[in-house]
Amino acid sequence: MKLSSLRTKVDRLDDQLVRLLEQRAGIARQIGRQKLESGQSVFAPAREAALFRRLSARLKGTMDQDNLKAIYREILATGRHCQGGTRVAFLGPAASYCHQAARERFGAATDLVPCPTIAEIFSAVERGEVEAGVVPIENSNEGAVGATQEALLNSHVTICGEVYLPIRHALLSKTKSGPIRVLYSHPQALAQCRHWLAMNLSKTKLVEVASTAEGARRASVERGAAALASPWAAQLYRLVVRQRDVQDRSGNSTRFYILGQEPAGATGKDKTSLLFTLPHRAGALHRALGVLASKKLNLLSVESRPAPGKPWEYVFFVDVRGHIDRPEFRKALLKLQNHTQDLRILGSYPEER
Repeated sequence: MKLSSLRTKVDRLDDQLVRLLEQRAGIARQIGRQKLESGQSVFAPAREAALFRRLSARLKGTMDQDNLKAIYREILATGRHCQGGTRVAFLGPAASYCHQAARERFGAATDLVPCPTIAEIFSAVERGEVEAGVVPIENSNEGAVGATQEALLNSHVTICGEVYLPIRHALLSKTKSGPIRVLYSHPQALAQCRHWLAMNLSKTKLVEVASTAEGARRASVERGAAALASPWAAQLYRLVVRQRDVQDRSGNSTRFYILGQEPAGATGKDKTSLLFTLPHRAGALHRALGVLASKKLNLLSVESRPAPGKPWEYVFFVDVRGHIDRPEFRKALLKLQNHTQDLRILGSYPEER
């Protein structure tokens, strides 16, 4: 077919898409009114995860799953807007990796709200100032994010989702060349680039800040300063990318929790996050984890952290495949309660991977 004929076919399809999207938006408004009347949250993570999976299964090979997901990310963001909108807090300022993760999950049409600390994200969700929050929980190279674990100990928000984001650090400054007196970045970013920094900036002062984007902001206003941050931050803060991919290991990725006040329903492919402490008895951890194994529950991760105010005692953060709504899972948790102390369910939510 001629190019002009192909373009005519595309135009007709686009006309159909616009009509269908308008119909979808109208139905979304009706759903929003019903949610408002029943007090339900606009953000429905289980419903959205199930939708992505169903639509991906309908692909016949002419479109990539990631491209389909990118399109529907904005369609869903528009639908939430029609229902009244969703405000989502992230660790700011703008252009942080947390900001990117929030955009990746909720779409550019969502009202994304920067917070200066992880603790303030939790507080904003608890107070109802935002409907959801995005916080980093672990990095593939550096492990758990202590500030998020500490906030989980003292908060009663619910984990209702997760996002994985590839992390690619760049060296940013106001000029393409010249000496770097001081380098700003988040502690995790500095740790992920420690060998590169030792080889290339051994005499530069390293300063930890609350986020990589805050480092970029400081580098934009100080002479002789630089930052480790994303290339996106360079665009926003008018910095130059001196060098890309300065992380020590390839495949660097960070997992983020989505926080909310309402639990996510079961989707058939879910994950549950728990925390508990253990009695001071030999084999206590072995017995606790043995409960999960005996019920054939797949243990995904175990992390420990010192218990606040209790020297040499630890809190354990555990991820298990499955959903709390499943009867067998509930039976396992009842049995686990007999082998642990202070057992808490942090949330059951759709598994991203």
